[in-house]
Amino acid sequence: MTGARSKGAARNTAEALKPADDRKFGKRKAPVDRSNKLKAQKEKKAKKDPNRPKRPPSAFFVFLEEFRATFKRENPNVKAVSAVGKAGGAKWKSMSVDEKAVYEAKAAKRKADYEKQMNVYNKKQVNKLH
Repeated sequence: MTGARSKGAARNTAEALKPADDRKFGKRKAPVDRSNKLKAQKEKKAKKDPNRPKRPPSAFFVFLEEFRATFKRENPNVKAVSAVGKAGGAKWKSMSVDEKAVYEAKAAKRKADYEKQMNVYNKKQVNKLH
């Protein structure tokens, strides 16, 4: 292996000893001013309406609301949110379809309420425009 060169050997060549401006590759570009670009993106982004109804939770999150309370009573020393989420996820996976049906019904009811609220909200928005 007399003709093979390792990566470290390239550092000792004459090209590696040249000033950075003389090299073909590796020149640094001038810093780009991105503040104008960020401002333009922020202006394009629509503002969120605080009066708009919040989206309803899924069946899993309806379950988690109840599970959090029981978990905190049983484990008062556990403060980590991740621990509650992991335990809730494990419990949700182990539940049968019949047990989940209760939470799915509650989530469906909340979704129906949300759709009613959105219809009222959208009517208000159309009236504002006219």
